[in-house]
Amino acid sequence: MRKYIIAGNWKMNGTKESVRTLLEGIKKGAVEINHPNVEWIVFPPYVFLDATEKTLGDSGVAWGAQNLSREKSGAFTGEISASMLQEFHCRYVLVGHSERRTLYGENDDLVAAKFMVACQAGLIPVLCVGETLAEREKGLTQAVVMRQLNAVIRLAGGVELFNQAVVAYEPVWAIGTGLNATPEQAQEVHAAIRKEFSQHDAVLADKLQILYGGSLKSDSAQAILAMPDIDGGLIGGASLKAEEFLNIGKSCNR
Repeated sequence: MRKYIIAGNWKMNGTKESVRTLLEGIKKGAVEINHPNVEWIVFPPYVFLDATEKTLGDSGVAWGAQNLSREKSGAFTGEISASMLQEFHCRYVLVGHSERRTLYGENDDLVAAKFMVACQAGLIPVLCVGETLAEREKGLTQAVVMRQLNAVIRLAGGVELFNQAVVAYEPVWAIGTGLNATPEQAQEVHAAIRKEFSQHDAVLADKLQILYGGSLKSDSAQAILAMPDIDGGLIGGASLKAEEFLNIGKSCNR
């Protein structure tokens, strides 16, 4: 049985004080909930990784980074390497988040390269894929998602590395827009992703965790997380409030 992952992407938010309060709240709540089939992860901005490591320690709540460089080191001002993330005992890293793709021009080839760097460093990449509203309206959802996935599969020479990876489906059109994907719409894409992997490796496809990343909130979580191919959420704004974030995890019902 696949475990749920409830992951909070804090994006470019937080202060020293708010992060301390948020981390303490999540740490305390996750212990109290003690859900055997839920893994909790937070993705703070880089500058708060030290505080995150010190606060969460061996609490059972994992942490990761929101991005990484494809380069190992050197004259790349503003970039963060995989080895730097290892210094802070990050277990996970987001790769190809929709905002990196749309706002910063990260194309499929760059995302695939970052995925490889993460794997080579022993980090677990959370590979984000998804379509824009224009692409959905043109009926291109699955074509776009499969193109993004296959760019990584090609560079990796197959799907084996996905044994140590997570996929997150982000319908870009449902993030911060007021639009919402129905549970059925989300399930359709998740099922298509799993089917794509099953054509390469049925065992891997069955155990691959696929998260939903479309503005998940506590009032919509139960219906979304009840879908058979949805294994948790990559949560944005709702992850900045410990109670709201934890309540999403409480909706996990496997």
